[in-house]
Amino acid sequence: MSRVDVRKTYKLFIGGQFPRSESGYSYVVEDSKGRFVANAAKASRKDARDAVVAARAAVKDWSGRTAYNRAQIVYRVAEIMEDRRPQFVDAVRQSEGLTSARANAVVDASIDRLVWYAGWADKITQLVGGANPVAGPFFNLSTPEPTGVVAVVAPEQSSLLGLVSVVAPVIVTGNTAIVMTSYSRPLPAVTFAEVLATSDVPGGVVNVLTGDAATTAPWLAAHMDVNAIDLTGIAGNTELATSLEQAAAENLKRVRRAPDAEPDWTADPGIEAMTAFLETKTVWHPIGV
Repeated sequence: MSRVDVRKTYKLFIGGQFPRSESGYSYVVEDSKGRFVANAAKASRKDARDAVVAARAAVKDWSGRTAYNRAQIVYRVAEIMEDRRPQFVDAVRQSEGLTSARANAVVDASIDRLVWYAGWADKITQLVGGANPVAGPFFNLSTPEPTGVVAVVAPEQSSLLGLVSVVAPVIVTGNTAIVMTSYSRPLPAVTFAEVLATSDVPGGVVNVLTGDAATTAPWLAAHMDVNAIDLTGIAGNTELATSLEQAAAENLKRVRRAPDAEPDWTADPGIEAMTAFLETKTVWHPIGV
C-alpha cells in the first residue's frame, strides 16, 4: 500500500501569526514544470487591512529601537536562513527551475544580502544626516527617520533574492512592511515568513500576503494608513504600476516607482533602497542658550 503525500496549505503571515485568508480561498502552487507542489492562501481586502493594522501597531516599538538592535535582529534572520538552507534551496529550485548548484548560489546571495543590510543599520544615519553649515547664531542638525508603514510588491520572478532585496532595506531603517509575494512562486516567501516567526523580529514588523497583487495591492496603495509603497517588484508591468501610483496619490504616499525592466538582483544594491523610505528631520537650536 503506497503512502499518500501530506500536501501543505501555506497560510498568511500577519502580526506574527499565521492566519488563513479571511476569504477562505487558496490557490494551487506549481513548480517550474507545472507539477503540483502546495496550496497557498489567497489574501483578500480584509487580510490587507489586518496587515496594515498589525504593521502600524509595530511601528512605535520597531522604529524606537536602536539601529544596533535592528542590525542584530536582521542578522539573526540570516542566521536562521543559514540553518534552514536545504528548505530554501529546495523552494528556490522548485519555484525557479534552477539546478541545485544555482539554487544554492541564490540562497547564498540572499543570506549575504541580509547581512549586508544589517551592517548598514547603524551607519546610514551618519551617511545621510549631519550638522548643516548656517550663517547665524544658531546651528541645525538633520537626521533621517523611518517613513512608517511601507507596502512592498515583491518581484514575480526572483522569488527569494528579489524578495530579500526589497524587504530588508525597508525594515533595517526602522519601517514596518506589508509584502505581496510572487503569485506563481510564493514558496520561498512563505518559508521566509516562517524564519521571521522563529527569529527575534517582533510581530507586525513584516507581514506576508500571498495571492494576486493585481487584486490586493490596490487596497494597500489606497489605504490611508500606509505611508509608502515600493513597486520595484512589478518592473515592466506599466498598467499595474500606473494604477497603483494613482491609488497612492489619494493621500500623497511616497512611491518608489517600478523600473522599466527587471533589476539585476545580484548587483550591488547601493543605498537608494534604504533612503527611499527615510524622512529627513531638521532641528534648529540657538547658540549659547
